[in-house]
Amino acid sequence: MGLRFAVDTGGTFTDLMVSDDDGSLSMHKASTTPKDPVAGVINSLTLAAAASGQSLNAYLSRGELLVHGTTHAINAIVTGSTARTAFLTTGGHPDTLVIREGGRMEPFNFTVAYPEPYVPRELTFEIPERIAVDGSIKTALDEAETIRVLENLKARGVEAIGVCFLWSVINPVHEQRVGELIERILPGIPYTLSHRINPSLREYRRAISTVIDASLKPIMGAYMRGLEDRLRVAGFLGRVLVITSQGGVMDAKDAAEAPVNLINSGPSMAPVAAQAYVAEGRADTLIVGDTGGTTFDVSLVRKGRIPRTRETWLGQPFRSHMTGMPSVDVKSIGAGGGSIAYVDKGGLLHVGPISAGAMPGPVCYGRGGTRPTVTDAALALGFIDPEFFLGGKMTLDREGAIAAIRKDVAEPLGISVEKAAEAIMALATEHMVQAIMDITVHQGIDPSDAIFVAGGGAAGLNCVAIGRRLNCRSVVVTEAAAALAASGALISDLSAHYQAMFHTRSDAFDTHGVNYVLDGLAARCDLFSRTAGIGATASRIEWSCEARYIEQAWEIDIPLRGSRFANALDVKTLEDDFHRLHQDKFAVADPGAPIETVTWNAEIRCRIGSERPGRLKPDTRSASLPSRKVRFLGQDFIDAPVYRFEAITEGMSIVGPAMVESDFTSVVIDQGAKAHRDMMGNLVIDLGDRK
Repeated sequence: MGLRFAVDTGGTFTDLMVSDDDGSLSMHKASTTPKDPVAGVINSLTLAAAASGQSLNAYLSRGELLVHGTTHAINAIVTGSTARTAFLTTGGHPDTLVIREGGRMEPFNFTVAYPEPYVPRELTFEIPERIAVDGSIKTALDEAETIRVLENLKARGVEAIGVCFLWSVINPVHEQRVGELIERILPGIPYTLSHRINPSLREYRRAISTVIDASLKPIMGAYMRGLEDRLRVAGFLGRVLVITSQGGVMDAKDAAEAPVNLINSGPSMAPVAAQAYVAEGRADTLIVGDTGGTTFDVSLVRKGRIPRTRETWLGQPFRSHMTGMPSVDVKSIGAGGGSIAYVDKGGLLHVGPISAGAMPGPVCYGRGGTRPTVTDAALALGFIDPEFFLGGKMTLDREGAIAAIRKDVAEPLGISVEKAAEAIMALATEHMVQAIMDITVHQGIDPSDAIFVAGGGAAGLNCVAIGRRLNCRSVVVTEAAAALAASGALISDLSAHYQAMFHTRSDAFDTHGVNYVLDGLAARCDLFSRTAGIGATASRIEWSCEARYIEQAWEIDIPLRGSRFANALDVKTLEDDFHRLHQDKFAVADPGAPIETVTWNAEIRCRIGSERPGRLKPDTRSASLPSRKVRFLGQDFIDAPVYRFEAITEGMSIVGPAMVESDFTSVVIDQGAKAHRDMMGNLVIDLGDRK
């Protein structure tokens, strides 16, 4: 087996995990290059090649597989650099993207403008056609008018087209014909048909996912081709895969054809890694925090499953656009190591969401940054060794960080630099805690029953503080925590998600109709495993359906226990599972009431790597490092013992206050906490007495 690479492009650093021929891992970081993200990928590979003592070409020629997590799609949307896209919809329904689902975050706050539609009205075109709810043709497609509209698009310089007609998920004939006309009249213009990309109920969600996908096709197609071409030139001849929002991977060429699946590419891998590193049975719930340079991403592993959602927003709920696609449920806030701290005109301290990013970065990087960040505060408190950043590859400017904190925070607040740095760290911690509360307490999950798994380069700076604030059972910092998402990518499955609408009720269950739909989904999964998934060591299909109480407004996703319905007992089992999950999710259920199903789902997962992550290569250096002055929160500076993460042996106990450092992260072990390494190489931190 050749080398396997996993690259996660973050806002500040590009993380690389390499699995060697013997399964051992090595970790590397390079600065992200926002103007040319592929350069950051190549730079990280160059560092790995140099560490192995080989040229880049010779090193990459040993490569078998490269998995890439990218923020390129979401960045294109945020910066408005997507393609000029037209939206074709059923006649009489031009306001689907304008009205959306009608919600507002603050219903009576009229100072906040309602978001502009993703595609402006001047590029929205009504097509005379109508499919009825039963799939019959109510109004035939007016091909002459469609051709006229397409000719108009050519004159308007449209670069992509999204087509979403009413009830095309039941009968797609009109969308299919429009696709044929686009290929004939506008050859080379990318387009997306809603019944292919998102065959689900709810018009806005299907429409928005369609136009987002279409708008990303030109830029993501060029990005994927450029990535593969530059990797080939550099010497890599293996398979290039891309991380999806669903927590799997897909071939780069397929990703370019459905780029809406890449919007939450990188963050979806953190819970995959956490689930693999933390042994089952230690807790029903894992809270996964991935702290990078720009954002803090939080997700869950709940009873062995990674929760997903279709309500993924590209910003604040109701003040931005929804993707409409299933995605690992990740909440992201601007609270990373590069988050800028400042005092407003009213004398109130803020941390984030503005970030120093990769360039110029925190003041201590010495790249021109002038505003203090969380990383600068951590350096001022002694949490980071300025001579050992990135394993000694980069020296930090501690005096510059202190000067920036003094000017922008300490003096405006009238406090010392040390207290200002403490306040910055405490406020960043509180932001992270509130993000975790949103996906735990606010969803009926008690964090005191959970383990907090900390990942990301800045993971260790406040993970104990977060765990204590939430009263968690313990905190786990994986040995690959600084590149948690990348380590998850190494063990992720090649996957594809298929769905089909079929409505039936549990009190009049159409067994034949449901099984016919499931057979069709199984056939698509089988085709995937025989084509894209060929060579996989194992494969499995995860079945689910979206169901609700009769005439309820919203559905919930119910895992299925089998791939077919044989008898009434199977239907009763589905009902019972629905009631149980509804009670768990909403704290209410109606066990005697029938349910109705809306959509049936099948996800094929083909294993192309190992089930468990490998271990980092053994470290023969001493576990003890020279002590240094550290100011733990709420204390004065003390001479704290420092330990090398990679060299700590299994079972060795570390009592706080202490620091644990790896080449890529620093873990603060506060007073009263104890830490040891387990058999997976994780640093397991006992938080001491719990409330």
